[in-house]
Amino acid sequence: MTTSLERLEAPAAAGVRPAVEVAHLRKTYGTLVAVDDVSFSVAEGEIFGILGPNGAGKTTAIECAIGLRQPDAGTIRLLGLDPQADRDKVHEIVGVQLQAGALPGKLRVGEILEEYRSFYRDPGDVGELLEVLGLAGKRGDFYRSLSGGQRQRLSVALALIGRPRIAVLDEMTTGLDPKARRDTWELIEGIRDRGVTVLLVTHFMEEAERLCDRVALIDSGRVVALDTPASLAAQARGGKSVRFLPSAPFDEDLLTALPQVARLEHQGQHVVVTGSGELVNAVILTLAAAGVTARDVQLDSSNLEDAFVKLTGKNPDKEGAPA
Repeated sequence: MTTSLERLEAPAAAGVRPAVEVAHLRKTYGTLVAVDDVSFSVAEGEIFGILGPNGAGKTTAIECAIGLRQPDAGTIRLLGLDPQADRDKVHEIVGVQLQAGALPGKLRVGEILEEYRSFYRDPGDVGELLEVLGLAGKRGDFYRSLSGGQRQRLSVALALIGRPRIAVLDEMTTGLDPKARRDTWELIEGIRDRGVTVLLVTHFMEEAERLCDRVALIDSGRVVALDTPASLAAQARGGKSVRFLPSAPFDEDLLTALPQVARLEHQGQHVVVTGSGELVNAVILTLAAAGVTARDVQLDSSNLEDAFVKLTGKNPDKEGAPA
């Protein structure tokens, strides 16, 4: 039997045009420049992350992109539609979960989803979404009785009930416990696999590394970096580092001459080699050919958090849920 989530088919012309196009977006509030010349495009079926410290302008950029705010300058297209001029059509193809929101406390969970379901011509199945998001037992509960994490899961369900072609998720797993967070990640991956484009705003570095095909790092209203999580991480420390204890002295030129090696240094008796590509294999095999064994081998790979800190000068763990 085909489920409502399985019917989230990829468009026939997938890949022909970007799902999301943002060009030279600018938004100010008086003298405050919240978004300054932000540009990016998102391919159909891609999970695109927007990262940045608190107050960087991420949520403002997203709200402009979906038509909730009128930008001062720039152009936005969602599958070719203008979110300001084509509001009704955009409503049919875009599902949104915002960072903050509230619903009437005396409405029940099932009533809320059924009401939202009525807004769409071809909606998803309420029971299935509740089951997937761990809310099946809460269908008859009042909204006011839900925990913060349960309200967050409900907001994700509301974003997906219309079976959108573009899903915009702003801090979707804030307030969830680790298991619920990973369950939600699996749900998002499943949605992407069926052709839905996902625009994800998050301050969880692990979440971005797990889910995103590419990420844009925004700081002070501007895009300071845009690449895959792996590429940004590699740039943070100039690549991978291998730390080992050689079994005997060796000619350092053996390693520094390798194309995978960028730098070699000593830390006491240990040797640290920094580079890229198949660095570990290249180092170990080259040493072995010279009769030297690499002992106590440790691979220290940079991650997306390192890139965040290097490019913004801020620690994401101390940022809280960014705006």
